[in-house]
Amino acid sequence: MFLSKIFRRNKTKDHSKTVSKYLKGLRGIEIGGAAHNDFGLDALNIDLKDNTNPQDAYYQEQIRCGATKPKKVDIIASGDNLPFTDNSVDFVFSSYVLEHFFDPIKAIKEWLRVTKQGGYVVMIVPHKDRTTEKDKPRTTLQELIDRHEGRIINHHIGDNHFSCWITEDIIELCNYMKLNIIEYLDIDDAVGNGFLVVIRKD
Repeated sequence: MFLSKIFRRNKTKDHSKTVSKYLKGLRGIEIGGAAHNDFGLDALNIDLKDNTNPQDAYYQEQIRCGATKPKKVDIIASGDNLPFTDNSVDFVFSSYVLEHFFDPIKAIKEWLRVTKQGGYVVMIVPHKDRTTEKDKPRTTLQELIDRHEGRIINHHIGDNHFSCWITEDIIELCNYMKLNIIEYLDIDDAVGNGFLVVIRKD
């Protein structure tokens, strides 16, 4: 995909000093961005559907959380099957998105595929002990591997969170995938009920 004509500068204030430290001044994509949780990045917003229907649950959530209108969706696509060429963006950013993928390994591999060498994949992920999911069991690395390799099939019913983690679980996953974590925060510096992981593509 040809990107230079469709990026736009976002002038909103910093929502996370750590995210800004790595991603300000770069051009990338955000998976499932929200107007009430805007990080002020120069990024295309990728989502499964447009956010123009007021009856849509995500539209309503953004308004309920204080936005005057939902964040514009630039490209409608699945976050684990992106319409971008290899090594084409400076970063992929996601906030409270990874848990929505049945196969997070596939999603992270896809994010790394489209990121340039030396670029970043930055994730803010809900910490199960600081959310309403604190009583749910943690999702193990082995389960994630089994999902990715097809030994567990998606028969998920109920809410749209497939996984629950604490910080150490995602660190373990990144180490398994041999990813270069250059910084992480056990308590994210945006809202504080998640954790933040910065991966550099070598």
